[in-house]
Amino acid sequence: MPSALFFVGCVNRPIGYVKKVAGKGISAYRLDLDTGATQFLGLTEGIDNPTFLAVAPDGTSLSAISEVAGWNEGDISAYAIDYATGALTYLSKQPTRGDGAAHNSHDHTGRFAAIANYSGLPADARPNQSIAIYPRDPDGTLRSPVAEMRHHGTGPNAERQERPHAHCIRWTPDNRFVIVADLGIDRLVIYRFNENTGALTPHGETVLPPGSGPRHFRFHPSLPFAYLVNELTCTLVSLRYNAGAGTLDVLASEPTTPQPVDGNSGSAIDIAAGGQHLYVGNRGHDSIAGFAIDQASGIARRIGNTPCGGRVPRDFSFDPTGQILVVGNQESDLLSLFRYRPETGALEPLGASIPSGSPTAIAFHPRIG
Repeated sequence: MPSALFFVGCVNRPIGYVKKVAGKGISAYRLDLDTGATQFLGLTEGIDNPTFLAVAPDGTSLSAISEVAGWNEGDISAYAIDYATGALTYLSKQPTRGDGAAHNSHDHTGRFAAIANYSGLPADARPNQSIAIYPRDPDGTLRSPVAEMRHHGTGPNAERQERPHAHCIRWTPDNRFVIVADLGIDRLVIYRFNENTGALTPHGETVLPPGSGPRHFRFHPSLPFAYLVNELTCTLVSLRYNAGAGTLDVLASEPTTPQPVDGNSGSAIDIAAGGQHLYVGNRGHDSIAGFAIDQASGIARRIGNTPCGGRVPRDFSFDPTGQILVVGNQESDLLSLFRYRPETGALEPLGASIPSGSPTAIAFHPRIG
């Protein structure tokens, strides 16, 4: 029976956006891809608020941020992965060089890791860096940052855009550029990346409509397109990636709900295997919005919404084969599973919900067992 290993991050100490803290640490699960049955493998404690996780491309290690209110710097911690048992063994920890760590990722070679700091403290609170880049040893050990950048500016939403708020950092498919979604300044900030040293050089920006609040984005698995969810306006933006120029150009924008919903905000985004459909989380509407991607134009159009199975779907991820979507419902303390139907893009509820305290991140191992 084919199976997949996945990890769940959480909130385990008070933070403003979670009503009731119920997490304990990083949980590991085995997922049967035929039946959708899950097996709890274990819990790694001793880490504060592991609110986002990323598994290295080769699957040897996992990195997790610590997002703790009031800290001038968070942490990024690295763990070796035992694929057979799901156990995590601590390797190293580095400061995030700013407060409110929100996202982390790895470059496509696995030689570097990156973090984005949401930054909620006053702008003069040191070290106040928006992003940082870390070298990784072959075993996943993280070394001191070799690059860091500070964003500047504001947006029109006085409550949410009073300063920069970097929320997602990823490498382009060719590994030549690092892209940062900054919710506070309504921009995708583009840096040229030196694959030998990890150094960053400012390269350009993609400007979004004022008040958009760009949150998370993904690149298409095979075509020159990318997709961005705006947290504040609850829209999905389709973009064309020009690899030669290192630019992202807006193609279209589409709402993530049939009608505007008071109190709703966009959250996660993931693209199904094959690149035919993508999905966006709605916190408030409590749904997963499905979109069909036109393979010629790259434009994604909404095809429907599926109830997420709980409240506040903060994060979700497909297994490596693209068959099953696992959703973390932050305020319901549970995980919901859905089977993806590529013929229509439908998400079908799969089995019973899985108890999980304050889930905020889902990360799959790339290997199928």
